[in-house]
Amino acid sequence: MQTSERAEETACRTEEVQTLTDLGASVTRTAHGTVYCLTIIGQIEGHSAAPAGTKTTKYEHILPLLARLEESEEIDGVLLLLNTVGGDVEAGLAIAELIAGMTKPTVSIVLGGSHSIGVPLAVAAQTSFAVPSAAMTVHPVRMSGTVIAAPQTYSYFQRLQERIVSFVAAHSRISEAEFQALLLKKDDMAADVGSVLYGEEAVRLGLIDRLGGLSDGLGCLYREIDRRHGRVPPEE
Repeated sequence: MQTSERAEETACRTEEVQTLTDLGASVTRTAHGTVYCLTIIGQIEGHSAAPAGTKTTKYEHILPLLARLEESEEIDGVLLLLNTVGGDVEAGLAIAELIAGMTKPTVSIVLGGSHSIGVPLAVAAQTSFAVPSAAMTVHPVRMSGTVIAAPQTYSYFQRLQERIVSFVAAHSRISEAEFQALLLKKDDMAADVGSVLYGEEAVRLGLIDRLGGLSDGLGCLYREIDRRHGRVPPEE
C-alpha cells in the first residue's frame, strides 16, 4: 500500500516538473488552497509560428489549460505572471476572454512589461497588479505586409480595435474615451502614436487595479479563495 502511495506521489511530482518545464507553470498547495501559477511571457503566438529562438506563449496550449483549471476541483485560484511584448491580437483576445470568464479567483501581476495585446491580458483577471517598474505600451492595432483591399482592411482593423477598447474598459476602471486617448497620443512614442505607462501611472489612470508585487498578489488571491470557501466574512 505504501509502495503504491509513493509511486503515485512520485508520478504527481514528475507531472508537476514537466508542467513547469513545458508551460512555465507550477502548482502550490497552501493552507488557503491550491494555487496554479501560470506565466504569460515573450510573444503571444497565434495561427502562425513565431521565428525560431523567440520565446512565446502559445494560445493552443493556454486555452485548454485555462478550461481545465476552471473545471478542476483541485485548483482554488490562478495567479498570472505577465512579461510579454504582445503578439497576435486575436490569440491574445481569446486568452483574455477565457481568463475573464473564469469563476475561480484570478490575479494578474505585470512584471517587466505587458505591452500591446498584453494590456487586455493584464486586466482580464479579477484583480490586476503591477510592480512600480512595469511598463505597458498602449497603441492602435498594427500590421505589416501587403494590403490588397485597403478600405475593407481599415474597417476590419477599426472594428478589431473597438473590441480591444471595449474589453479593456469593461475589465478595468478606465473609460473607453480615456483608453482611446492613450491609444492615439502623439508625444509619447518616437515613431508611432500611443502611450507608454509605468506601474504607478497605470494604477492612477485606472488601467491596473493596484500597485504591488508577488506578496501583494498572493495575499489578494488567498483572501478571495477564503471568501469563496466561506472562511472570511463578505464585508472584509
